[in-house]
Amino acid sequence: MNTKTTIEPKPKPPSKFASIIKMPHTLVIIVFIILICALLTYILPAGEFDRVEDKETGNTVVVENTFHSVEQDPVSIIDVPLAIVQGLTSASDTVFFIFIIGGVFQIINSTGTIEAVTARVGKAFMNRGLVVIPIFLALFSVGGFTMGMSAEVMAFVPIGIAIARSLGYDAVTGTAMVMLGAASGFTAGLLNPFNVGIAQSIAEIPLFSGMWLRVILLVILLVVTSAYIIRYAKKVKKDPSLSFSYELEIEEGMGRTDLIASLPQIKIAHYLTIIAVAAGFGVLIWGVSSKGWWMEELAAFFLSLGIIVGFLAKYGPSKIASEFVIGAKEITFGAFIVGIAKGVVVVLEQGAIIDSVVNGLFTSIAHLPTQIQVLGIYIVQNIMNIFITSGTGQAATTMPILVPLADLINVTRQTTVLIFQLGDGLSNCILPTSAMLMGSLAVSKIKYQDWVKFFWPLLLIWMVIGAGFVLFADFIQY
Repeated sequence: MNTKTTIEPKPKPPSKFASIIKMPHTLVIIVFIILICALLTYILPAGEFDRVEDKETGNTVVVENTFHSVEQDPVSIIDVPLAIVQGLTSASDTVFFIFIIGGVFQIINSTGTIEAVTARVGKAFMNRGLVVIPIFLALFSVGGFTMGMSAEVMAFVPIGIAIARSLGYDAVTGTAMVMLGAASGFTAGLLNPFNVGIAQSIAEIPLFSGMWLRVILLVILLVVTSAYIIRYAKKVKKDPSLSFSYELEIEEGMGRTDLIASLPQIKIAHYLTIIAVAAGFGVLIWGVSSKGWWMEELAAFFLSLGIIVGFLAKYGPSKIASEFVIGAKEITFGAFIVGIAKGVVVVLEQGAIIDSVVNGLFTSIAHLPTQIQVLGIYIVQNIMNIFITSGTGQAATTMPILVPLADLINVTRQTTVLIFQLGDGLSNCILPTSAMLMGSLAVSKIKYQDWVKFFWPLLLIWMVIGAGFVLFADFIQY
């Protein structure tokens, strides 16, 4: 461990220009979108499609060539606060589901099981060189595709860095094998209730259905990412000056093992938690696929799972309750952003222009080849991620528009959800508005520009993979 004291230069205050271009808070962006939608109710002609129930799926679908004008009913700025509240009310089942999920995952996290498993894996493979990279990626992908692990990964970045440095690699390698693992899992979203679950509920398709293609997506992302990091790690070990964090490595030193030695041991309570969670997700899959569980049943299931895990960890009722409240409090932003984003849909529906927007989009792309249509939606969804980094917020904002549009251009709703989740996940590891990225870089002390140099080629590869999956999904009518 390097104990040398260094005097860091006093940071310069941000320039006026930097303050001007600073990205506003996500809630500010969504409220701004709601205001724009209210303005559009005065500008766009009101209209609607006829809708019928599909006998095979039971979904309410748009009937092509039935768009017709209706009486104009603009939404005034005075009505906007009420529309936001109505959005929260109409999305109450989803909002409370997110609160419960947040509370339950906090109970699971508080048991220390994740830290203990990470430590066990790290110690077991610490002397096996490059194999630790794909193992850590796979391990953290589980957190990404189950509990939507995102910003939480910053707590594990120091462990990844300590193990990477002990093997002769650098901080970039250690950060990547933790953060990119969670990002791969989050993007694939096998059982992620926060993005795929909400998007599928809006699209009126069975929760967590179509998992086979998302499993293939996860495997490909992990294989490609492993190869990319391994290639970089080999170069760094052979010539440390090629490290993108070379100055940081000189300052902090390589080969730190004190953190590894201090990692927690895995105990019986941790094994019991692992068994309970694994069995719980098995029950979840059974309930969704065989019993048609929806938001209420899923919320009750997760609540029960949290209580069981708490008792297995030898928590008393008060401890379980206090951890649940902590988790619910931390997820408040994600829960409320869903309800507030629903205000966008409320305004568009009250002003009778949501179908006008869909019809305009349909008219503009109807004569294009199908492949261009789906790729266009894919690009737009990736752009949306710059402004609304919350997956739950994006789902509530964009899915109500994408679903009827997909119906009109004969793109399946499952493909539409896939486009959404790819747009929501792929770019999170490069956007400066991403809490996961900036938090992890703050912990690792890696400069943002150095991380971009490392990651941007992999991002391009990820984007091409995503485009390939979108085209394949459309081709097979996924």
